[in-house]
Amino acid sequence: MSGLTKTEVKERVCAAIEKAMPRLMEIAETIMAAPELGYKENKTTAFVQQLFTELNIPFTTGHALTGVKGRLKGKSDAYRVAMIGELDAIICPKHPRADEVTGAAHCCGHNVQIANMLAVAIGLQAEGVLPELNGEVVIFAVPAEEYVEIDYRNKLREEGKIKYLGGKQQLIYEGAFDDIDMAMQMHVETAHTEGGEMGLGATSNGFIGKLINYHGKAAHAAGAPHEGVNALQAAMMGVMGVNAIRDTFKESDYVRFHPIINSGGSLVNVVPDFVAMESYVRAANVDAMIAANKRVNRALKAGADAVGATCEINDLPGYLPMRNDAIMNEFLKENSIPLFGEANVIQGEHMAGSTDMGDVAHIIPVIHPWVGCIEGVLHGANYKISIPEVAYTKTAQALAMTIVDLLYGDGEGAKKVQDNYKPVFTKEEYIKLMDSISEGEK
Repeated sequence: MSGLTKTEVKERVCAAIEKAMPRLMEIAETIMAAPELGYKENKTTAFVQQLFTELNIPFTTGHALTGVKGRLKGKSDAYRVAMIGELDAIICPKHPRADEVTGAAHCCGHNVQIANMLAVAIGLQAEGVLPELNGEVVIFAVPAEEYVEIDYRNKLREEGKIKYLGGKQQLIYEGAFDDIDMAMQMHVETAHTEGGEMGLGATSNGFIGKLINYHGKAAHAAGAPHEGVNALQAAMMGVMGVNAIRDTFKESDYVRFHPIINSGGSLVNVVPDFVAMESYVRAANVDAMIAANKRVNRALKAGADAVGATCEINDLPGYLPMRNDAIMNEFLKENSIPLFGEANVIQGEHMAGSTDMGDVAHIIPVIHPWVGCIEGVLHGANYKISIPEVAYTKTAQALAMTIVDLLYGDGEGAKKVQDNYKPVFTKEEYIKLMDSISEGEK
């Protein structure tokens, strides 16, 4: 009996995904209804395990606390391609589907990612498909992409439960990507046409996370302000110092600094003796990220010096800038054009935001497309899926067909990607960089 042609394999994959769309929407809705923040995704990971069991996908658990790693075996283990979905939600208490207690909401689209991850698995399990693939497909549900609740995660870190605050950072450290040759995941964004778009992944900023504490001296704010040292004024001066150097950052480095104050004083009639802030320093490349962070730290500390306070800065490893593999992107483009139309398959531009897929991309080839299928603002209270067939069917079909292009036959596509990819860091070099950031300013 002769095998299937690549075209026949893709047709079977796409048909299986299209048939599964009602179930995929149910899956996304179930996760949407129970949003959980990073490293706390206990209900979501239990649900994913249930789905893996239903689909007869063998899996392991406990990766970076809540991650679930499944495997679909082809005719060999020559290459391993990961399809990733993220488990966690963002904090957006004004979203109508937000958790009333935690403020968590899936207005980040990670529930759609999990549905796409499972859609790809369903497609590749169509009759006769896996025996044509020269490799394994790792179906990987991962935690804690949103870099939120820094104090909570830093406590987990101090307790030895995690080493890094981001989920994929922790997975790299634990070795969960050691047996993966290349990886992909999708992300939703605002649609600009009625039919939606496939935005081929481009570049993005990386960042360093920061916890900033100013210490002053309490005194009566009206009766004896001269006896106090105002930590809030120190913090404001520090931020003004950063503002004073903003125009000296190179535009091509896309530097961003956006602090919030978590604690700004206890009583209005007491000179604030403690102020807690957090922020990121973002930039488009690792060197600019580190250089900008040093300059920001200098300005923040100068604010304390100006009023006689002290400033403690705890720099935490954030995410590395994103870089997409050109060959994998080309496969995705070719598979997306028949689904979206050539005019709606768009090469993405640099994004000033960040994702921990950037960390993975510095070690193995990665693609991270942005798919136009929502209305409203990503991470905003008006976020809503507006084009379901793009969110739950067309995107998964394009990604699954890309995996076919990588693994079909002798895996010529995967070999081409590997032969042309040069990692920026080994895992050991990556860990050394992350540790050097956290050992910097204290």
